[in-house]
Amino acid sequence: MSGVAGPVAGPPKWWPSGPLWDWLGVTTATLLILFGSLGESYPGNPSHALPPGAHPPPWPAYLLVTAAGIALAWRRRWPPAVLALTVALTSAYSMLGFVYGAALIAPTIALYSVVVAGGLRRAVLPAVVTIVVLTLAGGILGPYRSFGGAATVAPFELLVAVGLGLAAANRKAYLAEAHDRAREAERGREEEARRRVDAERLRIARELHDVVAHTMATISVQAAAAAHVLTDPPREAAEAIAAIRTASKDGLRELRTILNVLRQADDRDPVHPTPGLDDLDVLVGTVRRAGVPVTLSAPVPAPPRAAAVDVAAYRIIQESLTNVLRHAGPATAAVTLAVEDGHLVIDVVDTGVGVAGRPTGHGLNGMRERAGSIGGTFHAGPGAQGGFAVHATLPLDGPVS
Repeated sequence: MSGVAGPVAGPPKWWPSGPLWDWLGVTTATLLILFGSLGESYPGNPSHALPPGAHPPPWPAYLLVTAAGIALAWRRRWPPAVLALTVALTSAYSMLGFVYGAALIAPTIALYSVVVAGGLRRAVLPAVVTIVVLTLAGGILGPYRSFGGAATVAPFELLVAVGLGLAAANRKAYLAEAHDRAREAERGREEEARRRVDAERLRIARELHDVVAHTMATISVQAAAAAHVLTDPPREAAEAIAAIRTASKDGLRELRTILNVLRQADDRDPVHPTPGLDDLDVLVGTVRRAGVPVTLSAPVPAPPRAAAVDVAAYRIIQESLTNVLRHAGPATAAVTLAVEDGHLVIDVVDTGVGVAGRPTGHGLNGMRERAGSIGGTFHAGPGAQGGFAVHATLPLDGPVS
């Protein structure tokens, strides 16, 4: 006997579906219809006496109105069919000569469900047909043989169901539209986030490729110079120098091809000389002129560093100061650079509004990726004395291959 359980079979498609309160509502409506019909058949108040010639129905007649109430359980799955069935059962009960006042509950609820499901355009014809049929069935074709009794109330009762159904349908459509708008807005924010992250990654890749291309060009030139100045090098050394020149030339050619693709992918960003830490004075001066007092503390002379580290450090400081300008409010900023254990340590601290109102994704992700791409670390968050702090540690020698 297999121990693997098969899929659990669900209820058949024809079985009514709905929450527990829906089943309780259908049960309550059916009981109201049944006991209401019994009360109408045996009135205790003389003013509610049966019309002349009418008599209480035999018990099988109550099956008609009971079936109409039970049919409401399927009104959500097949609204028009349930409406047609309840109208037919209620009309048959009335045309047999029995008062259908309580039995109107079933077609009224069914008509409400049709209006909610289809809206005004799809509900006009069913509503008109329902009102006409039930009015005739309870009037000249019913026990009164004229427009009296429940037949005078039926049109107004059914029109109230139409009005309530339209209100519910409009609210349903409004909530669906609001949900769609919220979903579209969320999708737009996600697309914008991806676009900005991709743009930052593209910029990082382009700058790193510029740095690597410059380094490989230098290697190629130096290898050519070594081959030229060495008058009688050993054969192994000559072969090594030739291999270096060939590899650097091939790699440089491939890098230039990649660079052309990268630069064409973002024509809005013109190609300028790659900035570095030597340009920090210009950057700090620009931020000061924009209204944020900035202090700069850096070792003099600047420590030797890999080109990729130079670019990453500058971009991290640039993005941090840009965030101060955009999000910190009235504030001051301090940029501190230090060298510890072969690493360049960067701290950018401001006295602004702290975490509230700060960007949580695009710029910070870009800085984190810059630091991680060269083997460094990055952290950003509220400062010890308030405001906001950015801390990055970058290896001076660059990424380890």
